[in-house]
Amino acid sequence: MNQDRRDRLRDAAIGVLAESGGRGLTHRAVDAAAAVPAGTAKNYFPTRDALLRAVAERCLEQYLAMAAALAGAGPGPADARELAALLAGMLRDVAGPGRPRVLAYLELQAEAARRPWLADLLDPIGAADFAAYAHLLRSAGLPAGPERVRALTLALHGALLHLLAGAPGTLAAAGLDDLEAFTRGLLAAVHPGEAP
Repeated sequence: MNQDRRDRLRDAAIGVLAESGGRGLTHRAVDAAAAVPAGTAKNYFPTRDALLRAVAERCLEQYLAMAAALAGAGPGPADARELAALLAGMLRDVAGPGRPRVLAYLELQAEAARRPWLADLLDPIGAADFAAYAHLLRSAGLPAGPERVRALTLALHGALLHLLAGAPGTLAAAGLDDLEAFTRGLLAAVHPGEAP
């Protein structure tokens, strides 16, 4: 099979999942989004589960590529101020260019609640976030004990849903209407007296 076309179909499926949700992810919709002849997606991914698996695998590939790029970008933030700026940038990406990828991932998470094999495929993404944030905390010179890493990671994960929905009242109530202030405040809450 043609790997370029396979990747094109998987990327189109991410877009369909982000735009139309789990119910909208059909072979026909993927064909249309990829601008390929009808039946192409079904030839590559014969069942809906195969299509879901392909999207999950593509999301994992994209996550690992982003993690590798971040790891290769240098030693990490030098202090809490740099860490807050980095986290704000990551959250800004969720509301901007990264929105389709994150929406697709969350749709896959919902599907995974009913498909344990899909949860197994997605597990490395969620699990890796805890290690990544521990590394960032240590790089910034902040304690990275398990409780602090969990609090930071889960708070950031929770923020994603509100950023994606974009409801102004909720964003303001959560402090997400000012991402720099939000991340500084989050670090201050997780590391009282040690963060900006």
